[in-house]
Amino acid sequence: MEAEAAVQLDNEGTIATVLLNRPQALNAFNNDIFTGLQRAAETIKRSPHVRVVIVTGAGSRAFSAGIDLKMVASGSAPMDIFDGLRQGYDSLYSLKTIFTMYEDLAVPVIAAVNGHCLGAALEFALCCDMRLASSTAVFGLPEIQLGVIPDLGSTQRLPRIVGLSLAKELILTGRRIDAAEALRIRLVDHVYPADTLMLEARRLADELASHDPRLVQGGKRAANLTLSTPLDVGLRMETDICLGSGSGNEMGDAARRFVEGE
Repeated sequence: MEAEAAVQLDNEGTIATVLLNRPQALNAFNNDIFTGLQRAAETIKRSPHVRVVIVTGAGSRAFSAGIDLKMVASGSAPMDIFDGLRQGYDSLYSLKTIFTMYEDLAVPVIAAVNGHCLGAALEFALCCDMRLASSTAVFGLPEIQLGVIPDLGSTQRLPRIVGLSLAKELILTGRRIDAAEALRIRLVDHVYPADTLMLEARRLADELASHDPRLVQGGKRAANLTLSTPLDVGLRMETDICLGSGSGNEMGDAARRFVEGE
């Protein structure tokens, strides 16, 4: 299957949808998925009209079941997409950067998790700015049960989202949790019936897209600083970002309209 078919990118106005498109394999991550995700992110970066991205999986059974174990059993590995790189640290770290591309996109990225979201798929979802789930969604990091440590970012991102102890529990047991539990621990932000998930994702995307993109994108950059920056440095960088986006002028204009009753 060609990478373009394994990951489909659809632009509808200011909203782009990235679709993991291997439903016959529960959208499992193979080389085509990784390459397709990389190309989709690069295309979105070169599409200034896009204000919001929604990521979801084809079919109703899975966002993605994680790494394609049939591919691994055949002797192939996702790192093979990086021709010429040293096998080991260089190739594995380069694979992680594909997920990081979505975290680093200027625009908000919404994960609409429509079923099983396991292993690498959960690690990918952790890179999204917001996570919505269907009531049938299932989450887990089963890598330890397969004899490996999760290695695509979850040991670093998951503790930042759910807290260190809960993250360790999920990583070290490989246990699966349902959508209700994922919501309770704040792994996801909202849970919806399966038949309304994409409607709700689009509703959120429309709301985000309705605001000044300079402010939305500046807000994302400022909020992301909390992941890697001490508070005092982050406050100073937030000040620079806000001044650079012109948000002070925008607030003044909005305040005047409010006072004047417009």
